Amino acid sequence: MTDVIVIGAGPAGALAATFLARAGLSTVVLDADQGVTRRAWVANHLGFPEGIAGPDLVRLGHEQIRKAGAELLMAKAVGLERAGEGFVVRLDGGEALEARQVLLATGFSTDLAKAAGLEMGPGTEPHVKQIVRVDERGRTSLEGVWAAGTIAGVSVHVPITAADGARVAIELVSAQKGERHVDHEVLPAR
Repeated sequence: MTDVIVIGAGPAGALAATFLARAGLSTVVLDADQGVTRRAWVANHLGFPEGIAGPDLVRLGHEQIRKAGAELLMAKAVGLERAGEGFVVRLDGGEALEARQVLLATGFSTDLAKAAGLEMGPGTEPHVKQIVRVDERGRTSLEGVWAAGTIAGVSVHVPITAADGARVAIELVSAQKGERHVDHEVLPAR
């Protein structure tokens, strides 16, 4: 059983997976290749003063996910249900994956969240019809399921959704460890 399945590999999901895997949690990331970042020109992301094409940012996110130690699967989650101490995530190819916890980072897509019975609310951004209701830590109405990024009601801007993915991952890891988790390295002294 995997520690965490992250559903969505856009900015929120990719950065969440990076933090989760670096914290030592076994992490599987599902990418359905349907995110809006793939169609974006991102002119406001720190570290890219000339801007970056969305497809390039997603590709770099995939590289970062793998480098952190998470497993990336190109698959669409079509079902999410509680099973014992964790969850079963059903894929469009018929496979089923098990995880102790799930982090939704599905952007505008709420079908899976609604089918799983998560509490929903009205959208908070233009063109976002519904969101998953979360508490201040990113927890949904179903214990063990977290949400980050646009689906959780944060701004659709790429740097903000990415940061929210990191924030929720830190909350998840902190809850697992029972103490505040920090992922920060220091450069060697010169």
